[in-house]
Amino acid sequence: MLEITEGSHAVAEAVRLCRPQVVSAYPITPQTHIVEALADFVANGTLDAEYITVENELSALSACVGASAAGSRTYSATTSQGLALMFEVCFNAAGMRLPIVMSIANRAMGAPLSIWNDQQDSISLRDSGWLQFYAEDNQEATDLHYIAYRVSEDPAVLLPSFVCFDGFILSHTYEPVDMLSQEDVDKYLPKFAPPERLDAKDPVSFGMYATPEYYLEFRYETDKALKGAKDIIAQAGKEFKSLFGRDYNAPVEGYSLEDAETVIVAMGSLCGTIKDAIDEMRAEGKKVGLLKIRLFRPFPTEEVAKFLKGAKRVAVLDKNISLGAKGATVLEVKDALYGSTIPVKGYVLGLGGRDVRKRDIREIISLVEKGQGDQFYGLRREVL
Repeated sequence: MLEITEGSHAVAEAVRLCRPQVVSAYPITPQTHIVEALADFVANGTLDAEYITVENELSALSACVGASAAGSRTYSATTSQGLALMFEVCFNAAGMRLPIVMSIANRAMGAPLSIWNDQQDSISLRDSGWLQFYAEDNQEATDLHYIAYRVSEDPAVLLPSFVCFDGFILSHTYEPVDMLSQEDVDKYLPKFAPPERLDAKDPVSFGMYATPEYYLEFRYETDKALKGAKDIIAQAGKEFKSLFGRDYNAPVEGYSLEDAETVIVAMGSLCGTIKDAIDEMRAEGKKVGLLKIRLFRPFPTEEVAKFLKGAKRVAVLDKNISLGAKGATVLEVKDALYGSTIPVKGYVLGLGGRDVRKRDIREIISLVEKGQGDQFYGLRREVL
């Protein structure tokens, strides 16, 4: 059913339809509307779940860890400094193979303090063992929650997921969203049936002490499961398309790539602006295309290399910065194209919520065509 709704409310409704048994909540801008809506669902009886209010974000994810280990489908949401406070627990959740799903309404990290959007928060945890999905619009943000639960809870994966969507730009924007029914979601998402759980009648342990003789193997198994999740995502995406018509089987998505000489690579809501700019430039005869990355972890190395093999040049737009190096995405794209002669240039932009407009996309295309890149784009030189 098509509804005009706020992004956060659409995400909350999708989570409700996934039937989480435990929701752990701590409010922080700009994700607060999600957990507020879920609190209303529990209070009015439309969601049968234990709703836990806690004292901070570390406690929020810790409660999910305990609930998931006990065999419950769990959910939380956070952003920015809240996610940073969860750092320790994020590694624990992945290492204990707990399929928690958490929404990240992406927001810049301090200091200086910013409540506006970039992707520095979730990107900073790219090495933690969580799957990371990035949504272009609110329809995608909503649908990716169904897929995240389906993939995370698959016995071959059993890893937690971030579903990332840009704070304010999506979380507080009203868009038409095709919401599924409870019957639809129940058909697609089976009940959570963990192979192992905490049970006093059959005691097991999670996250125990590991000596050097065993620790490496734990990390190997987590890495193997994360990389193998790509196949499970493809299966889940194909079934989603067969049931509901929307295609999420590929971790990347091409736009006007057939004859593109210059290809932009990006993630998140920025892709919508890029598509509009491409349409205008295409009308002028410029052969420009977009490769949208929907899945950042596991990184779709083979798919990126395949989609970019015909390009003459590549511009990677990062709303994050691996300080002392480059944007995180351009590092991955360069690795994917290792051995190729295709020049790849990176541009760090939009940090702290700074607008990226169609004219900026045009200027970046001009820069990459001149061979200029690997830079912060849009710096206000007068304040430096």
